[in-house]
Amino acid sequence: MENTRRLLVAAGGGGDAITAAMVHAALYGADTPALVLTYAWERLVVDPVPGPRRATDFHGTEAAAPDLVLVTPGTRPVAPAGSLLPRLSGELRPRLGLLDPYGGALGLARQIAAAARWCRADRIDLVDVGGDIVARGDEPTLRSPLGDALAVAACAATGLPTGVYVAGPGLDNEVPPPDLLPRLGEPALTLAAGHTGVVAGVFDWHPSEASALLVAAARGVRGVCGTRDAPQPVHLDARAAAVHRLTLDRVLSLSPLARALAGTGGLAEAEEASRAVCGFSEIERERHRAAALPAAPPARRPDRDPAAVLARFAAWERETLAQGIAYATTRRITEELDLGAGEARRLFAALGDRRAAPLWRLGPATGRPQAGRGVGGGR
Repeated sequence: MENTRRLLVAAGGGGDAITAAMVHAALYGADTPALVLTYAWERLVVDPVPGPRRATDFHGTEAAAPDLVLVTPGTRPVAPAGSLLPRLSGELRPRLGLLDPYGGALGLARQIAAAARWCRADRIDLVDVGGDIVARGDEPTLRSPLGDALAVAACAATGLPTGVYVAGPGLDNEVPPPDLLPRLGEPALTLAAGHTGVVAGVFDWHPSEASALLVAAARGVRGVCGTRDAPQPVHLDARAAAVHRLTLDRVLSLSPLARALAGTGGLAEAEEASRAVCGFSEIERERHRAAALPAAPPARRPDRDPAAVLARFAAWERETLAQGIAYATTRRITEELDLGAGEARRLFAALGDRRAAPLWRLGPATGRPQAGRGVGGGR
């Protein structure tokens, strides 16, 4: 029988699982045994199959108990699906369990209750980065409320005491801070640099932007940061590292979608509830985007000359600074400059003195690399 573990539920996917590991470290200490339940629901650039994955979409999961499937470093997605969860499971200290939403809120509740029994946990900590977990559903910037609201409805259905932790309010750019902050109340705690060590290496490869911003804020980075996922930049200030604790009843009172999802027995039914409350289903949006992708990935182009890449970055940097943006995420730089893996590796090596981990500082810096210098890779 496993020793007692803390049970955390990541409300929205991989980024929330990363945040859950930090919140766990802040609340209980990084070495306290824990299980984080999370969706395998990732961007199309990672997983070209729209919607979340379920256990049958993976090889090599661990059946820890009935209704509880663990993801391990040896787990692999079944092609054509993709997933970063196996790699994440090898880097985070808590173990990772898979949330399968295809049985709706009731199916998720069975999985969470099974995890609580396996952990010998008498309570649940539900963790969200950004705050879309308390969305009303009519916010014009709202993009991905379904997973969070399903997790809320499922935790309520278990009957287990549940605390809801919202970390980094506004960092997901889904609910405007003037609307969001009054819903959250005063912070319960503030993440510090010491809490980020448990995810130190994750952002070298994981594309989550909201959790990267949270890490930067906890490490003291302050300023305006541009992300790829949202049109408006994010302001990193003292409150960006805050963690707010809400009761489950409070979150249910704020979220019409979570209330509408109560008792749902399937994902299609949950999608219908999202359309009724929010006017859209994010899974349907993913289907449309996936259908527009080319049938075969484009042929890999040769890497561009390192000096040309650096010049391209310099031009992009001038335009971005003119917008009042002082920092950028790795994902934004990589995607907006259309960098291949080798190009990105050499560029970021050249920009080493710009690192405000896990972000990149824009603008003049001491020892700034010059075109044609310091970008040649292993020479």
